[in-house]
Amino acid sequence: MAATDKVLGAAKQFISFVNKCPSPFHVVDETKKLLVAAGYKELRETEPWAIQPLDKYFLTRNQSTIIAFAVGGNFKPGNGFSIVGAHTDSPCLKVKPKSKTNKSGYAMVGVECYGGGIWHTWFDRDLTVGGRVLVKNNGSIEHRLVHIQKPILRVPHIAIHLMRDHNEKFGPNKESQVCPVLATTVQLELQGSKQEEDKKPEGQEKQCDKHQPALVKLICDELKISPDQMMDFELCVADTQPAAIGGALDEFIFAPRLDNLLNAYTAVEALIETDGSLKSDPNIRLICLFDNEEVGSQSAQGAASTLQELVLRRLSSGGSQTAFEEAIPKSYMISADQAHAVHPNYSDKHETNHQAALHKGIVLKFNSNQRYATTAITTTILREIALKSGCPLQDFVVRNDSPCGSTIGPIMSAKLGIPTIDIGAPQLSMHSIREMCCTSSVSQAICLYKGFFEKYPEVFSSLKF
Repeated sequence: MAATDKVLGAAKQFISFVNKCPSPFHVVDETKKLLVAAGYKELRETEPWAIQPLDKYFLTRNQSTIIAFAVGGNFKPGNGFSIVGAHTDSPCLKVKPKSKTNKSGYAMVGVECYGGGIWHTWFDRDLTVGGRVLVKNNGSIEHRLVHIQKPILRVPHIAIHLMRDHNEKFGPNKESQVCPVLATTVQLELQGSKQEEDKKPEGQEKQCDKHQPALVKLICDELKISPDQMMDFELCVADTQPAAIGGALDEFIFAPRLDNLLNAYTAVEALIETDGSLKSDPNIRLICLFDNEEVGSQSAQGAASTLQELVLRRLSSGGSQTAFEEAIPKSYMISADQAHAVHPNYSDKHETNHQAALHKGIVLKFNSNQRYATTAITTTILREIALKSGCPLQDFVVRNDSPCGSTIGPIMSAKLGIPTIDIGAPQLSMHSIREMCCTSSVSQAICLYKGFFEKYPEVFSSLKF
């Protein structure tokens, strides 16, 4: 198979993953399927663990964060951890706890703006919902995923005839003007279809009182449940247009949620694909895919929680009393989040000597104000790994007169003291409903993460300071 075919093949597999993942809950579910197929077994935080060399496990929290690990054949407590961290969430609209809204003859769905999205890009798109539903079934409460596979929502633009300065300035009010239309009240009345009775204990609101009955019916029909079985839900609004290979030369990926599903997916693939070299590894290899990065990581399932520390402590048990503390300086974490490619129409927004380009490799992110965790030491280590693995790299620094985003890197490195580097694949349209990157990034990221898992212990042992 030609190199180009390999690049396209990897990109198409990633696109399939994205299309199945309209919410962080779907990301975790699809990741679990990949891991189980590769021989990984599920652990629970509530149970004791007995970890042995060559074991492969994963655990979840809130069904929106997942940590998977493979224990090296030569691992013993006190040895290091080789970690790739990413996140499962993306900016989106989320259905409110009470979303039923009727305005001017339209049945609408109230939404919250989650994260720092480019909200005008959500206008005039064919939208649907995906997420999780808590279902009561024969005395048990079950966690089920739902993804309505048709366009049911739309946030319509105002006509230019009614807003003449539309092209000069458009800053919609996020509360009153970013509200999707589900149906017309006229048509709902004509339909006259009665909802199945929603029986709730006294003092509890019925779902059809909190949400549009038509939306409740769609969800219940999809899950084959009655409204009285629906305890609660968390739904993300998502574009129905599938991700696609684009460009005249089939070199681009046009997709939602590239930030940060590209790194979540490639981290999983790299962990699975390096099984063959696990026997000689003295470290434990981990991927940590956290929820809520887009809103600051301050949650029980976010990178700012104690989850990763608790997992690493449990994996260090069985050695000396200071096995965990001994392991930390031997460890290394890649914080993998998307990076800004130079924009052809706004090139003046990019620092002259640090203009990341598509196809030219994964981007190392630097910021002296610690918005990124990269240091000279962590950079040198990854450059050596990339050199040994044949993976191209490029550098990025934001302009001094421009704000700089941040990642889980500074959070995790400060919390745990693990040497960390911030990197990502270059892309355009970050935080738009539909983003753009190059097909090369998928295979380049997998190449780098595989090289890291396999070669980090060797490179670490070469450090003489």
